[in-house]
Amino acid sequence: MCSGSRWLSRQRAASSLVDVLRATQGSHREEWCQISSAPSANEPRLNDRIRAREVRLVDPEGTQLGIKPLPEALSIARQMDLDLVEVAPLADPPVCRIMDYGKFKFDEAQRAKESRRKASNVGIKEMKYRPKIGQGDFDTKTRQVARFLDDGHKVKVTIMFRGREVFHPELGKRILDRIAEQVDGSAKVESEARLDGRNMVMVLAPDKRARQAKAARAVQDEELPAHDGAAPGNAEQAEQKEA
Repeated sequence: MCSGSRWLSRQRAASSLVDVLRATQGSHREEWCQISSAPSANEPRLNDRIRAREVRLVDPEGTQLGIKPLPEALSIARQMDLDLVEVAPLADPPVCRIMDYGKFKFDEAQRAKESRRKASNVGIKEMKYRPKIGQGDFDTKTRQVARFLDDGHKVKVTIMFRGREVFHPELGKRILDRIAEQVDGSAKVESEARLDGRNMVMVLAPDKRARQAKAARAVQDEELPAHDGAAPGNAEQAEQKEA
C-alpha cells in the first residue's frame, strides 16, 4: 500500500509539473506575440502611442492649429475619424499631423513600387554591328542607338568578327569611333573600345549636360537667322531715308 501511495503521489507531482511548464510556455508565447506585434522602429508613433504631454498640431490640409494638449489633439483626430501621427518627434513640442495613416502607407508603398518599376526599366541595351556593315544598316542601327540613349538607357555596342576579321581590330575600332561621333552631344563613352573574345565592345551612356548644351545651341541657332534677316531690312530702310 505504501508503495502504491508513493507511486500515486509521484504521478500527481509529475502532472502538476507538466501543467506548470505548459502555463509558463503559454505566457512566454503571449509575451513573444506582444513583442513581435510591436511597431517597427522606423514607423512614427501614432494615436495612443504618442508620449508627449502636448503637441504642435497640423490638420490634414497642412494648416497649423497651434500647441494642444495631447488628449485634445487625439479628440480632434477622432472627431475627424483620422489618425494622429507624430511626424517630427525631435521638435519641442513634437509636431503631430492629423491624417489617414493607412492611406498614407498605401500611397507610399505605391510610389516605392513605381520607383522600382522605373528603375528596372532603365537598363543596358545592346546593338550589334559587323566590320563590313553597309551604310544603310549602319545608319539604321545608329539611329536606334540614339533612341535608346534618349530614353535614358546605356547601350553596349558590339562589333562581331568572323573568321580572319579578328586579325583586323582596327576595322571594328573605326566603326565604334563613327558611332561615338554620331551620338556626340547626347551621349558619352562610358567604357572605351576593348576586345572581348571575338568581339569588340564599347559602352555608351546618356550625357544630360551635353544634351542640355546641345539644346541651348539649337535655340541660339534658331534665333540668329531672325536677327540676321532683320538686318538687311533695316539697311534698306536706312538707304531709302538717305535718298
